[in-house]
Amino acid sequence: MRTFVIVLSILGVLASIVAAGYQPAMHYLQARSVPKWRTEEVTEGNIVSVVNATGTIKPVLQVSVGSFVSGPILDLFVEFNQEVKKGELLARIDPKIYKANVARDEATWKTRVADVVRAEAVLQQAVNDEKRAYALRAEDQSFIAQAELDKVRFSKLSLAAQLDVAKASVDQAKAQLDLSVANLEYTEIKSPVDGIVINRKIDPGQTLAAQFQTPELFIVAPDMRKEMHVHATVDEADIGLITVAKEKGLPVTFTVDAYPDDLFSGTIREIRLSSATTQNVVTYPVVVGAPNPDLKLLPGMPPNISFEVDRRQKVVKVPNSALRFFPQPQHVREQDKPLLEGKSTDKAEDQSQGVGLSAEQRADARRKRNTRHVWVQDGLKLRAVEVQTGLSDNQYTELVTGSLKKGDKLVIGIQAQVTGMGG
Repeated sequence: MRTFVIVLSILGVLASIVAAGYQPAMHYLQARSVPKWRTEEVTEGNIVSVVNATGTIKPVLQVSVGSFVSGPILDLFVEFNQEVKKGELLARIDPKIYKANVARDEATWKTRVADVVRAEAVLQQAVNDEKRAYALRAEDQSFIAQAELDKVRFSKLSLAAQLDVAKASVDQAKAQLDLSVANLEYTEIKSPVDGIVINRKIDPGQTLAAQFQTPELFIVAPDMRKEMHVHATVDEADIGLITVAKEKGLPVTFTVDAYPDDLFSGTIREIRLSSATTQNVVTYPVVVGAPNPDLKLLPGMPPNISFEVDRRQKVVKVPNSALRFFPQPQHVREQDKPLLEGKSTDKAEDQSQGVGLSAEQRADARRKRNTRHVWVQDGLKLRAVEVQTGLSDNQYTELVTGSLKKGDKLVIGIQAQVTGMGG
């Protein structure tokens, strides 16, 4: 009997020990099953929203310098990248033929002038003959017959007409001479503007044939130090933001591979309506003006462009990674599990893009897309916090409304477990 009592006592003690350790043990096991969460803090600062694009750098203006006359290139006075002034001589075409044409047309013009002098003299003689005939007729009608008088009068009229023809021939010869002189002047190719020779398409001795098509000899770009144009290609989904940015006068920044440490800035000059479609993607050209005092920006460079489309100063902002995080149902409080039903990253993306939705549903989804949920650790589970978001950049999103404050930690994922290797 005594042994039985001792056994019962021992069992009672063991039961008490088990009962006392059950709750801590269960709590310990539950705590061990909870993942270690990766978190980021809610912060305060500025948010700048940008639209990124690519493009090409071009001069504001490219003046093509051609030739109006034909012939071999006799002299070449400029090279690539040379700065020239307006009226500066760039090249000279062999002028032999054109000088000969000027000499020929000048001789022709002088001949026509001499013809006018001769015609004037003959006409003056006819005028004098007519005066004498009328004087004799007035003295005695029998001195000269009427037929002779008519002959003298009409001879004068004919000579007057010949004088007019001679004068017209002088004008014609002078016009031809002016044309030959102009062609001779065209043998000297001069720069029409101040600028830089960005391309030279001829060499000494090369023969030009301008009768068929005006040959392009040089391309001169004026004011390259003053301003260059960045021709950006912007997706049609972002062109509305770019339009608002242009109205607000927001800056544009870009980099080029040639100077990776330099940040260049500019302003939107023009949003062109000449759209282009490539693989069902519609884009619009946007022209950005940028100063270029050091000539670092060269024609043809492909810049990486960022259009600032909006800005918020000193706002509470949440990490974008927290907005993208969706926990598993077993890690969430019971009252928050309905938020996860039917939700996944893919579905949220489909809803944001309107995949499979009607136009009305897409419009409603877009109106509600700024209502989001983030997750905070609440004991052993995660608790959802509803927030209203605003402007976003590539890291943070503006908090418009919500119970969050600076310093709150938001869950963004599960910490990866690091397993050691045995030796």
